[in-house]
Amino acid sequence: MISLRCLAFLFLLWGAIPARSVTLQLQMQHTFAGEPLALDSLRYQNSAHETLSVTRLSYLLSGFALQKSDGTWQELPGQVAWMSEDQHRTIARLPNVPPGNYLTLRFDVGLDAKTNTADTSKLAPNDPLNPERNGLHWSWQGNYIFVALEGLFRNGNEQPGGYVYHLAHDANRTRINLAAPLDLTHDAAVTVNLDVATLLNAPHPLSFARDGVSTHSRDGDPVATALAGNLPTAFRLVAVTSMLPQISQPSPLKPLYLPPTYTPYAFKMSASFPIPELPRDNPLIVERVTLGDKLFHDDALSRTHTVSCSTCHQADYAFAEPRPLSHGVDNRVGRRNAMPLFNLAWKSEFFWDGRAPSLRIQSLLPIRDHREMDTTLGQMVQNVAAKPEYAALFTAAYGTPEISVGRISLALEQYVLTLTSFDSKFDRALRGQAQFTDEEKHGLQLFTTEYDPRTRQYGADCFHCHGGPLFTDHQFHNNGLDDLPLADLGRGAITREPSDNGKFATPSLRNVALTAPYMHDGRFKTLEEVVEHYNRGVHRTDTLDPNLAKHPAAGLQLSDADKRALVAFLKTLTDPQYLAGPQVNGSLAEGK
Repeated sequence: MISLRCLAFLFLLWGAIPARSVTLQLQMQHTFAGEPLALDSLRYQNSAHETLSVTRLSYLLSGFALQKSDGTWQELPGQVAWMSEDQHRTIARLPNVPPGNYLTLRFDVGLDAKTNTADTSKLAPNDPLNPERNGLHWSWQGNYIFVALEGLFRNGNEQPGGYVYHLAHDANRTRINLAAPLDLTHDAAVTVNLDVATLLNAPHPLSFARDGVSTHSRDGDPVATALAGNLPTAFRLVAVTSMLPQISQPSPLKPLYLPPTYTPYAFKMSASFPIPELPRDNPLIVERVTLGDKLFHDDALSRTHTVSCSTCHQADYAFAEPRPLSHGVDNRVGRRNAMPLFNLAWKSEFFWDGRAPSLRIQSLLPIRDHREMDTTLGQMVQNVAAKPEYAALFTAAYGTPEISVGRISLALEQYVLTLTSFDSKFDRALRGQAQFTDEEKHGLQLFTTEYDPRTRQYGADCFHCHGGPLFTDHQFHNNGLDDLPLADLGRGAITREPSDNGKFATPSLRNVALTAPYMHDGRFKTLEEVVEHYNRGVHRTDTLDPNLAKHPAAGLQLSDADKRALVAFLKTLTDPQYLAGPQVNGSLAEGK
């Protein structure tokens, strides 16, 4: 039996036994004038009688605290929530709450100064502050966007314009106090309403025509000041429930078909890149990457034994193809341009329209497409099995010589995951190992500066979709390529949502000088043509991205020198390894 003295000694070693804690679930409701918010619906009105829609509502909450009956506050340190109506994130759980009865829930819209300026490259893939997840970081400029509110608006019968309100910077961090009795002697949930109409109208009414269509929260910007002033009235505590809804947790994934012995593959990336969420059931091993390498370059995966994945994804073009549309067996012409293949470890939806949710699924679709490799998966397996060298490769990669569709797709997935690009002149300049020319510096300034005449900013506004170290937001946008009716609905053909019509995946601009021609249909032959499209050639439709729709009908009106500088900067994004010749470090058909 342990003596009391021994117990006291153990308590000193272990510390006090922690008290039981409870979990507080925060459920957000988003409304407009009290009605449930419908995204992409050009039907709402602000106090200036301007008709508007909301295409994006995303924000960060922190500084959670609960007021006790004696008036003191119970802080909940380290708790951060990312909420987003367009990304279907409306629930956050706050664990480790000391049980008790409280009077007020408090939180901040935004982040404290330390968190706001912290290094984002070390954040876990599922961290709410990971820029690759929330899209709320200013990339090279540092700091987070606290609230992103974007959409379209119309005055009368005119063509819709766009508005982009990004509230940011320490001065605009806004405290919200919601008073209500909170019985947290057990797990509980609170429902909080955020009303967009109030955010735009009270107590500081905003008009797009009068006050401007854009804010990036520069010092003294009255639009940012009005938004921050409206936030406290826009939040309202709706309900407190004593029962915490159950949220099912996915079972941990186990590695598939690992051989008895294997060599872990050393994944290479820039120290400034966010940590990718690599597939836990397909951990990178040298043996499987090697197999994927061979499969990628093998024309046995096509019906005619004349086309491989590398046919449309050539190493000396950064694994793109120098033709507007991909070409398959019997020289059949595909319907879209072949996308370049690198840094796909950070993507979660593949092809121009995002129809494949993983690389392993994506890798099989071109094989069955009659315009590409045009064979059945069964015939593909037979073709691979007919080659004697594969028995040893599959044994090394999986432990047995069995060849199957699943094993082929896992190997191809691994191969493309190893393709990274992070050593361009741009990267070396950031590390102090190279210097930009004056023209390249000007191009970078244009790239990272919004176009907002109200605040005398006349940039090229590229960073909204192509910001961050990966030079893409991995989202889908209508970038104004065509008038209605659209020949290719893009994302809309997959989701069946009219609001997605004309939207296509945002490609990375890394190695863009090597990946011509450009756009999903390869319509632009040169970077100069691409720049001119955004400068003066954008077509306005009801699904045009707000960041483009907010620009005047006359376009950005960049000078010839500005356009040359922008192209010069884009050329600094070329990674020398893709200039080295046929085989760099692999490829895979990310597809059309």
